[in-house]
Amino acid sequence: MGNIFGQAFKITTWGESHGDAVGVIIDGCPPGIEITAEEIQADLNRRKPGQSEISTQRKEGDQAEITSGIFDGQTLVTPISIIVWNTDAKGKDYEHMKDVFRPSHADYTYQAKYGIRNWKGGGRSSARETIGRVAAGAIAKKILKQMFNTDIFAYVSRIHNISSEEFTHELTSVEIESNI
Repeated sequence: MGNIFGQAFKITTWGESHGDAVGVIIDGCPPGIEITAEEIQADLNRRKPGQSEISTQRKEGDQAEITSGIFDGQTLVTPISIIVWNTDAKGKDYEHMKDVFRPSHADYTYQAKYGIRNWKGGGRSSARETIGRVAAGAIAKKILKQMFNTDIFAYVSRIHNISSEEFTHELTSVEIESNI
């Protein structure tokens, strides 16, 4: 399993769902990119749990703590470290799952591939693993905007044979964000 992604802009994600924390190390960020913890937090708030009936009801604040690499709101060219403490980790709630594999989860494939797994909430195969990627993505968006005047956004226009006829024009980021 790889935990390091990228070449020029490289991220290393770490931590487990019901461990102490999850986070990311970002290396290769140019100096002088203006970014605040609040901007990173805005993207983390979009992915945090408990926002709908179909997501986990786990209550996590997902508060990003920048521990290095950013000074006075600007990147330093040194590795950026971001940690998010797990505040609602309840590993004991999964004791009954020790010897049971959950349907549609990576529990079995992780065990089959590596011969070991963290049964407490899925460990590295939990959706909490995406926190580091989202935080790094917030920084990548700032680099693209400040260095190349480029914005990145996306939306789903079709799933299989169901498509949205409503959007016949090019959507703006404001229209997309207002639909969240």
